[in-house]
Amino acid sequence: MGTVPTGVRGLDVLMDGGFPKGATVIVEGAPGTGKTTLGMQFLHQGAVRDGEAGIYITFEEFPDQLYRDMLVFGWDLRKLEAEGLLRVISMTPDIFLEQMTEPGGLIEKLIVDVGCKRMVIDSISLFRYGTASQEEHRRTLYRLRNILRKFDLTSVLIKEQGTMNEESGFEAYISDGFIQLQLKQQMDKYRVRTLEILKMRGRRIREGEHIYRLTDHGIRLIPARSMVEDLALINGREKVPTGVEVLDGLLEGGFSQGTVMLLDTNSKANYKYLVASVLANRLRAGDKVVALLSSFHTPQDFDRMLALQGLSMSRMAGEGRLFFIEHYKRSYPDGCEAAVIDVKGLTGSQKYREFVRESLGPRAEESPGNWFIYYDLNTVLSERGKEYVMKFFAEETAEIKAKGMTMMVMCNFSEIGPECSAYLERTCNGVIRTWVDGSYQYMQVMKSPNGIISEPYVVETTAQAPFMRLT
Repeated sequence: MGTVPTGVRGLDVLMDGGFPKGATVIVEGAPGTGKTTLGMQFLHQGAVRDGEAGIYITFEEFPDQLYRDMLVFGWDLRKLEAEGLLRVISMTPDIFLEQMTEPGGLIEKLIVDVGCKRMVIDSISLFRYGTASQEEHRRTLYRLRNILRKFDLTSVLIKEQGTMNEESGFEAYISDGFIQLQLKQQMDKYRVRTLEILKMRGRRIREGEHIYRLTDHGIRLIPARSMVEDLALINGREKVPTGVEVLDGLLEGGFSQGTVMLLDTNSKANYKYLVASVLANRLRAGDKVVALLSSFHTPQDFDRMLALQGLSMSRMAGEGRLFFIEHYKRSYPDGCEAAVIDVKGLTGSQKYREFVRESLGPRAEESPGNWFIYYDLNTVLSERGKEYVMKFFAEETAEIKAKGMTMMVMCNFSEIGPECSAYLERTCNGVIRTWVDGSYQYMQVMKSPNGIISEPYVVETTAQAPFMRLT
């Protein structure tokens, strides 16, 4: 099913592109919420950007009033009418319904004459005054929806806000989409406009209430859980896919090259599949990988996880593409010995830092290209202490980013306290959180260079790589 952009900045993002083509969408709101503006913006943008002709049916306002009101936004409706891209029709609900249902009637002729693709009806609330009963009102709405579908029109039906009673439930049921606009009190002194998509058939929607503004150019919506984009980190940067489809979609392709992403996980969550997927994708892409594993994530665990991804840990290490920083006395599979940077006997921060630099520096110089670092910060906290992290982590990540390397850091915020957690969040370019609550594991993007803060997703286990899915 195709999509029809609404022309409302931010709204299309909530529906992954726009209204479903041919959909009938009810927009409900109290007076002053901008229902008419949204409807006309939908028609205006369709005409100007997509060359799609539209019809605006109004039961309460004369066309001249709409022409004047919309000029505030710079929308010249008369010009669009002269170009055959718009018709603004004022009539009574009775005449509209009569002509709408009459074969070859006025409405059908208008649709055919202008090649109409979009229609707005303002407002369907008036239909109930011309019907004898609720049952008849329902039949009227049902008949209207079927006629709009017959002509394959993408339509907005404006409705005055009422209580979510049985009648509203029926309207939501027969429509393809239902959007609610509200004016709410905020901070005692202010009012805020919010938009919520309650239903949109055939589209994945971003749920919740989203703030919108009436600007000089019409309605502009600010999606919830969104922040300012860090353009310096996303413009012109290559993407580092994680291999998890939904996560890569949220990050617009994956991690940005040369950034530091932090994975916050609690003690019950299984993060190994995500780590293995990211590192396997990097190795398959030809990157060199450095892994600092935890005491719980053993070399043998890592070997098995890469094997599930179709990769040999010994082979990758033997080819000089996989290295390990090892804090513990434990064995590695055959063929990995030369790839292990053994730091377990080192004491003192400066001595440790210099040894790691001297061990990795020549390897990076001898093998230029993209490098990816996996860094289990819980191990560093355990072996080097919180003071070391607070003093040197920002410096280490700055060096890594300056060299164009990409880094994924794993940490458990609940174990390190709010001060250290806040410090790490500030230092990293993005934060992904995964946790277990009850019988489910969840994952959520909490911070990202592209400004997205996602809804929580349920983590499902799958039978094939990457062995996890976000739903």
